[in-house]
Amino acid sequence: MRIDHPTPPGPHTPDSLLAHLRALAITAETVEHKPVFTVHDGPELKQALPGGHTKNLFLKNKKDRMWLVVAEDHRPIDLKKLDSVLGSGRLSFGSADRLGRVLGVTPGSVTPFALINDRPPSVTVVLDAHMMRFDRLHFHPLVNTMTTAVAPGDLVRFIASCGHEPHILDLDPAAPDTPPA
Repeated sequence: MRIDHPTPPGPHTPDSLLAHLRALAITAETVEHKPVFTVHDGPELKQALPGGHTKNLFLKNKKDRMWLVVAEDHRPIDLKKLDSVLGSGRLSFGSADRLGRVLGVTPGSVTPFALINDRPPSVTVVLDAHMMRFDRLHFHPLVNTMTTAVAPGDLVRFIASCGHEPHILDLDPAAPDTPPA
């Protein structure tokens, strides 16, 4: 179900995002904390928040097509292999400028919740199938000083409400080769 909501000037804020989640009847639990910039930051925070913790890769190819790949935080992903999983051609990380223009967030705050700012929808969303097994998934609500937990099904509903069709894929084929023991 897509909800038409007034778009605030500029990108959404955490408050307008959380209001959108409430309008969708999505139960979301949000905690404030010190800034968390990478998956390696805040191990004590992760221990205090049960569920799946994630990493979010904002990627583009040579034709400027864009992807947001959302996976478990500890899942290794080889971009050279990911391109064959996605059928995208060679991938690279999108610039901070493009991230801000398209998703309205800064590096360190990349999140599937930023899809609310992708108007009209231009980013292909890929969710790691393995991650979807958790009862709760944790994401920044547009800023890296907060974490919001939602159920996987609610994440999919939120993404659909933003006009995107998420692709739930097994990302195992994108794992780096393991050196022989």
